[in-house]
Amino acid sequence: MIENVEMQWLLSFQATYEQLSFKRAAERLQIPTSNVSRHVALLEKQMNLRLLERTTRKMAPTAAGMQLYQSMAPLTQAMDDALEEVSLYGDTLSGHLKIIMPDLPFLAELIADFCLHHPRIQLSCDTQLNPTEGVLEGFDLVLRFGRGPLEDSGWVAREILRWSSCVVAAPELLESHPLPSSLDELSKTPCITSLSVLQGMPWRFKQNQTIQVTSSYKVNSGNMAKAAALKGLGFAILPTHACQAEIDSGSLVRIDPGCEPEDLVLHAFYSGKKYPLEKVKVFLEHLRIGIMDISKG
Repeated sequence: MIENVEMQWLLSFQATYEQLSFKRAAERLQIPTSNVSRHVALLEKQMNLRLLERTTRKMAPTAAGMQLYQSMAPLTQAMDDALEEVSLYGDTLSGHLKIIMPDLPFLAELIADFCLHHPRIQLSCDTQLNPTEGVLEGFDLVLRFGRGPLEDSGWVAREILRWSSCVVAAPELLESHPLPSSLDELSKTPCITSLSVLQGMPWRFKQNQTIQVTSSYKVNSGNMAKAAALKGLGFAILPTHACQAEIDSGSLVRIDPGCEPEDLVLHAFYSGKKYPLEKVKVFLEHLRIGIMDISKG
C-alpha cells in the first residue's frame, strides 16, 4: 500500500491531527490550506477510510485516524532525525530546533546569537515556566527550573545553571510576625509560593527536608515574588543574587531557619536516546559557553 501513498499526504494528515485545523496545519507546514485538505482527502480515498470527522464547527479524529497517527508519529520523527543526522555531513548545521524554555532575557540573547551563527537552523521556541509531561513530546529540548532531586523520566537531564537561594522577608512583616528560627516556625508564617512549578506548595531545603507552608499569594514569577516580599505580603525563597541588593539596603531581611533552601537549578532535558541529535549537542555547548561568559562578566 505504501507505494500508493505520498509522503506529503501523511505529513498533512499528521499536522492536521495535531492541530485539529486545516488552517493551522497549513501554517505549520508552510503550504496553502487547500493543499492540506486535499492531501487528507486523497489519503482517505486511497485507504477507503474516514480519518478525520469534519463539521463546520470542529474536527475530531476517528478511531482509524487515531490508530494511524499513533503508529506513524514515531516513524516520521525517526525519519526526520535520520535526515538531520545525514545532513551533518555537510558544512553547516541545519534542521528544525524545537525548544520550550522560561522567558529569561539572557536565554533570549543566547538563542538569537545561536541562530545568527547557524542560519540554516529553523527555530520554534515556546516560552513556558513549567511545561507538563504531555507537552514535552515533539520538542527537542526543554529548559525547566527545579529544586532538589529530579523526578525519574525518560528524558536526559543536564544542569545548565545553579543559583543559591535564601529566605527573605520585609522588615514590616517581621514587626507583626516573630523571626522564625526553625523550619517548623517558618511553616506557620504567611509565605509567597509558586503557583505550579517546583512541586507547588512544599518548600524544599537541603538535607532532604521539606515543609508545607501557608500561602495566599501564589505566583509563577520570581519578579512578582520579590515585589510581594518587599511589600510585606509574606516570606519568600529567592535566588540570593536576585535579592542581594535589597538585603544590603535593608529593604529585605535574610532569614536563617536553621537550614538552607535547595538551590534553584535550570536543567536542560532532551530525548533519552543514546546520543542526542547534533543540533541539540551544539546548542547545549553554545549555552554552556555563553553562560560561562556571562558569569565571568
